[in-house]
Amino acid sequence: MQELRTRKERRYAHPLLVALATIGGFTILITLAFFLLILWTTKGVVTGPSLYHGEKIGVVDIKGLITEPEASLDALREFRYNREVKAVVIRIDSPGGAVGASQELYEEISRLDHEKPVVASLGTVAASGGYYASLGARHIVANPGTVTASIGVIIKVPNIENLLEKLGIRTTVVKSGVFKDLGSITRDMAEDERALLQEIMQDIQNQFVTAVSKSRNISEEQVSTIADGRIMTGRQALDAKLIDQLGNFSVAVDKAASLAKIQGRPELVYPKKDRLSIIRALLQEEGVAILGNALRRLLGSSTENPISYGI
Repeated sequence: MQELRTRKERRYAHPLLVALATIGGFTILITLAFFLLILWTTKGVVTGPSLYHGEKIGVVDIKGLITEPEASLDALREFRYNREVKAVVIRIDSPGGAVGASQELYEEISRLDHEKPVVASLGTVAASGGYYASLGARHIVANPGTVTASIGVIIKVPNIENLLEKLGIRTTVVKSGVFKDLGSITRDMAEDERALLQEIMQDIQNQFVTAVSKSRNISEEQVSTIADGRIMTGRQALDAKLIDQLGNFSVAVDKAASLAKIQGRPELVYPKKDRLSIIRALLQEEGVAILGNALRRLLGSSTENPISYGI
């Protein structure tokens, strides 16, 4: 009797295993087809649609913290070499970022502006390094309420020495020079270290002030009076001669068209995205959630949120 029951269970188990294997196979095939479709359809695409069909104006977005500017630098170079692009608008929405990265963008935008007109359009925030990058443009446009300026440099060094003591953890440092562990988070900063960092910060600050003075055609003394890290609205920045004009992105496009002597409505073109960057974007945040939801529906899973990302 027991043997008969076991045979029946096996008889019903086999179709279930076959069904699960079939669903799994279809899921893998659909996923592969999905990515192959992306690879095929994204060949030579741009990141945004063209608005009109006239002479071309390139658009480069600089968004978020400025730490890895390679994509924006590539886009700027692409438009510099593209003879069909007559002018470029840099759309900036950034609170700043790394000094070197911001300076790279500033220099590349300045190089581009020597060959064709570049207009910077400041969005919600274009402060500190974001404003620094905009200085390479020939003309800067900001909304009246844009948060900008913040001409200054800052470095923060945490100190977890007391926490380590409570945990019974001690560190031993062997170094080749007195400043080799400058910025250590396991002890208080020495006065000579603080003085060295202050000297470095002041040098970078002077570079920032010089860039503002050169770009905005105002004296370094005048820039220094407001180069204390203060933020400004777009309207205040206009009064301080840190920008040229109040307006939105469309105003910036019109100005770029005027500087390039474009007749009629220009066509806006965006940098090409390589296939890997598109796939990478799909695998991040919203892309992962969308793909997870699709797979969950295919598998008939009742789990509400198997894939999630958070800060």
